[in-house]
Amino acid sequence: MAKKALVIIQDGVGDRPIESLGARTPLEAAQTPNFDKLADTGICGLMDPLSPGIRVGTDVGMLALFGYNPLRVYCGRGPIEAAGVNLEMGKDDVAFRANFATVTDDGSIVSRRAARIREGTGALAEALDKMTLSDGTQVMFRAATEHRAVLVLRGERLSHMVTPSDPGPDMAGEKVLEIQASLPQSAAAQRTARLATEFSRKAREILQNHPINQERKRNGLLPANYVLLRGAGVRRPMRSLAERFNTRGACVAGESTVKGIAKMTGFAVISDPAFTANLDTDIMKKAQAALNALKDFDIVMLHLKGPDIASHDNDPAAKSRFLEQVDTACGYIMAKALAHDNVVFALTGDHSTPCEVGEHTADPVPVLISGNGVLRDNVKNYGEHACSSGGLGRLTGNQFLLSVLDLIDVTYRFGS
Repeated sequence: MAKKALVIIQDGVGDRPIESLGARTPLEAAQTPNFDKLADTGICGLMDPLSPGIRVGTDVGMLALFGYNPLRVYCGRGPIEAAGVNLEMGKDDVAFRANFATVTDDGSIVSRRAARIREGTGALAEALDKMTLSDGTQVMFRAATEHRAVLVLRGERLSHMVTPSDPGPDMAGEKVLEIQASLPQSAAAQRTARLATEFSRKAREILQNHPINQERKRNGLLPANYVLLRGAGVRRPMRSLAERFNTRGACVAGESTVKGIAKMTGFAVISDPAFTANLDTDIMKKAQAALNALKDFDIVMLHLKGPDIASHDNDPAAKSRFLEQVDTACGYIMAKALAHDNVVFALTGDHSTPCEVGEHTADPVPVLISGNGVLRDNVKNYGEHACSSGGLGRLTGNQFLLSVLDLIDVTYRFGS
């Protein structure tokens, strides 16, 4: 029977010791008997998504886990988000990652995520879609996961070399940044900066009095009255993992960035409205979807956003609780899949997000690989400290994936 692999990606799983948890990380404090069983029967280590000391976003971390060198193929967050919401880009289009946000009349940011708005974003996006800018440039705008959205500009002489309007995390009270050409000598970049600024102004006028926002204000909620832009990029062809290794892959996910990368890399995307990309996602339904996918695909990526959400909210207890739920779902899959003795299990994350920092850091991620024929080390538990002494040592995201692929016999020999 052909070997298969299930890679469980717990977004932002890596953390640092927290005093309130007895100087343990949320993963170490969680009760995870199934993770520990995999560690005890497999091989563990620490993974740097790109390289030691380099902080990465979800997009870069996921590209590495899907077998790519982000330094070669990364094209900006915008095109990835566009793929995630099924927005087809032309070769001359420029895409931006967008956030619905709340700003004051003078442009000061109250909330970069409009209090994590989750309802009504489709209607807000529809009000901005198909806008025509002053020079005829066309606007395509789609809602993505929760507060996130995607802007695509379609016109002549556009460039992705522009700065963001989003000042970044922890910038409440700061002013929205002026979008500028990051290549001042480029007429196309200057033009694109003007067009993005024009879109932002028109979008604000439309959103300010939109019925969704009027209702939010009546209910005491922050209005999504602005669109912050960042991550401008252009489409770049990518050779899929399926082409490189003659293998079939599927990705179970609810988050638009992950779905976009999966589509760009030739993976089938399995999603459902119950996959919320938040702490309330239906973990067991995702587990069932992954188990079903193993029947038809060689490698299945199961992505869970919850740990990252809890970390950004500085909530280690919620992070531990979510990890325990994933462990239960993992046990369900193990009971079904391991009976066939042909499934390699792998646990990883795309990056670390320590709760007490509230943002991505360069801390390595604990990883493990377990299954029939996998070399075992002496690690008994899945956690940051325990995995640091594992037989995998310290490896990159690319190296981790290649190790998994080799164990299911789809890699090729280098040399004669």
